[in-house]
Amino acid sequence: MLPMIATYLMYLVFSLAITFWVGHTLFTNGRVFLIEIFEGNVSLADSVNRLMIVGYYLVNAAFVTLALKTTERATDLVSVIEILSSKVGLVMLVLGIWHFFNLFVFRCVRRYDVVKRFSLA
Repeated sequence: MLPMIATYLMYLVFSLAITFWVGHTLFTNGRVFLIEIFEGNVSLADSVNRLMIVGYYLVNAAFVTLALKTTERATDLVSVIEILSSKVGLVMLVLGIWHFFNLFVFRCVRRYDVVKRFSLA
């Protein structure tokens, strides 16, 4: 029983720490890209950036907590490490996919905006 509780706690600490570190990094460094996409409208870019980080945290915190449940049981240190690595690895994979999806959406927005400008000229 005690190894599973320790495994759950370590999983939550690692996963949420990674989630918040990545979210903070995206929030801080993504601002420049949003300002460019919104053609220098800093207040709109900042507002969208804040809304996106809230959504990011909600979705990822929900995923982390939903993925907490497992049928595997930790009985020794090796099984604790195996369970943690698979669960934290899955969280990192989802975070990476989420990041690339956002980049794709921004690319599409930028591409549409460029096409729209040229069609009006």
